[in-house]
Amino acid sequence: MKKHYLFLFFLLVCLKFQSQTNCSEANSEINYAYSNVKHSYEANNISHLKEYAFKSLEAFKRAESKLKECGCQVSYNHAYDAMQLLEKVDPAESYEDGRFFVKRARELAKECIIELDKCTAEFQEDTSLSLLQDEQKELQQQQLLLKQKENEIKLKMAEQKEKELILKKEAMINQYNSVISSNVTSFNDILKIYNSKDKVVIPNENLGNLMDKSLEEIKSHYLQNLRGLTNTYLSYLNKCDI
Repeated sequence: MKKHYLFLFFLLVCLKFQSQTNCSEANSEINYAYSNVKHSYEANNISHLKEYAFKSLEAFKRAESKLKECGCQVSYNHAYDAMQLLEKVDPAESYEDGRFFVKRARELAKECIIELDKCTAEFQEDTSLSLLQDEQKELQQQQLLLKQKENEIKLKMAEQKEKELILKKEAMINQYNSVISSNVTSFNDILKIYNSKDKVVIPNENLGNLMDKSLEEIKSHYLQNLRGLTNTYLSYLNKCDI
């Protein structure tokens, strides 16, 4: 009977050790997945966004079986949901659509790490080094939170700069449109005085295309437009009879 209980004891120890190993291996892959999904979210173009999203997806796939064997069901569920979202990134046609899926996957990856850490901590409580390991885990968690906070601050700063740039572009476009509209009105008033049947027409602008340009490109674009409208006006004026 004692041999039987001893065998069961060692079997349970082996199973726990194997479970801890699976959790440790899964943790490494999940952290890698989280790192890449953050890079994907921070990417400024759809190519890099999809590249890092794919790396994150592959890491989640490698971690999937380990998470299941680890027994941390909540972490497994988060990883599964994150994979479902990341699989939608590659077919996404626009940067905004891809970033939408990446943002949610990033949040799930973070929750996955937190839940996996909880499972790992539970396994460690029965060891003689549990107190030291808990302290180490707490320090690692604090470092992770500090790093996450640092990344969040950087992201907010980048988003703020992006918003400021958008506002500058919108203000510049409105200013140029106002100037051009005023000039064209003056051109047509003068042509009307000379009984010209010609009329200078402002070309339609695609606001989306303009917002994708840099500030210097927008300036150059409107300068060319103004030159073209002025040349058209002068050609009409030259046809007028005194």
